[in-house]
Amino acid sequence: MTKQFEGRVALVTGASRGLGREIAQRFAAAGASVALLDRKAHWSDDLVTEIAAAGGKAIALGCDVSDRAALAEAFESAIAALGGIDIVVNNAMWTKYAAIEHIDEDSLDRMLGVGIAGIIWGTQAAAAAMRARGGGSIINIASVSAHLGLPNAMVYCGVKAAVEGMTRSSAIELAPAGIRVNAVAPSTVATEGVRAMLDEATFQARVASTPLGRLGETSDIAEAVLFFADPARSGFVTGQSLLVDGGISIALR
Repeated sequence: MTKQFEGRVALVTGASRGLGREIAQRFAAAGASVALLDRKAHWSDDLVTEIAAAGGKAIALGCDVSDRAALAEAFESAIAALGGIDIVVNNAMWTKYAAIEHIDEDSLDRMLGVGIAGIIWGTQAAAAAMRARGGGSIINIASVSAHLGLPNAMVYCGVKAAVEGMTRSSAIELAPAGIRVNAVAPSTVATEGVRAMLDEATFQARVASTPLGRLGETSDIAEAVLFFADPARSGFVTGQSLLVDGGISIALR
């Protein structure tokens, strides 16, 4: 049976762990060649090996997504190695939560650089690559935090709200080129990093506040990303942000 993304190439940022890793694994399992991009290329070496062992093809690339020139060079390397780029998932994020009075310049610059500039430069590079292919799909990872007021998360909420605005604008601008741009907005996802960051009481409180009675899994979010990447399932969908949040954004708490 032909795999869903056979013959297509996906580039995923922040691919070495957590959500990005799951997304990359899903694309590879569905037949895509995958470029795994993270700040250090060697962080994804084990995933390259895993994908190759399963009969797939992947390469690891290293760069800071907030660096326009470095990110453009990484895209060029992916194109040279894999033949082009059809799908880009702008997943990379750097986060530091802080009360308003404790927000510092270094963390602000880093969050804006990765979370906003990284998507701008990623979209720019993706658009150039996809025009050469006659179209493609860009999926940005937003957050339910774009729709909620969370304490100690002023910068994070602002960044993720910006992601949704950039998604809508770029979708309209790139539509004539056959490039669709959408976003997936998760609530808290039960990654290893989240489990390490939250104490048990906080973790259980987040579960209790979710109408479906559990936190999201990386597989929940990856399925939404693959939906947006597949023109057979979402070919007439662009400029949308899909909340994958177990109902938390509409719950009266």
